[in-house]
Amino acid sequence: MRPFETRHSGPGARRRVGLPGAVLALVAINLLVEACLAGADAGWWGSPAWRTLAYHNGAFWGGLLDNWRPNYPLQPATMFATYAFLHAGIGHLAGNMLVLLILGGIVARRAGQGGFVVIYLASAVLGGAAFAVLSDSPQPMVGASGALFGLAGAWKAWELDELRAAGLSRWPVWRDIAALAALNVIFWYLLGGVLAWQTHLGGFLGGALVSTIIGPRHIRPCPGD
Repeated sequence: MRPFETRHSGPGARRRVGLPGAVLALVAINLLVEACLAGADAGWWGSPAWRTLAYHNGAFWGGLLDNWRPNYPLQPATMFATYAFLHAGIGHLAGNMLVLLILGGIVARRAGQGGFVVIYLASAVLGGAAFAVLSDSPQPMVGASGALFGLAGAWKAWELDELRAAGLSRWPVWRDIAALAALNVIFWYLLGGVLAWQTHLGGFLGGALVSTIIGPRHIRPCPGD
């Protein structure tokens, strides 16, 4: 069955299925947040201080788990989710949202919209946890990539199970995982070390872990596809 395409009753009938609402809702939230901050940066509304305030209150700050004083009582807990809805600019956002549209559709189609949301948010939290454990950076960490790597982790974990159950080689999946790891190394080098690979790793492993609880729904292949 080709992505986002299905058949319904009637001889040879076929209809195109749009992206799941949960995926579009997450994209819309991220776009709205960045639009508010980018407009404020440009002086169109609000204050240029909005982005700084957003980072101060919503980014992931490792020091808050040590001896830093939070801006509000729940900040050391809420930052495990809020950082995933902030980005370093329009370019950062655009890349992440493109990946979300692709991987979100794949995961939501396999696990349902509720399962997709659980995997996405759990991966963001576990990505933040990995950053807290593996990084000593005093700089804030923002971006949806931890959650996105979690979607990739869930997808690849399901593929491993499917290939194992079918008695087929799992090498193609391991090859994809190795390619993701290599891309992290390349971008880490190109960006001068300014890449939260710890969040990517934690998100990927978190998504794979949660996928063992939220298994993919059985999808019957379309005849002739």
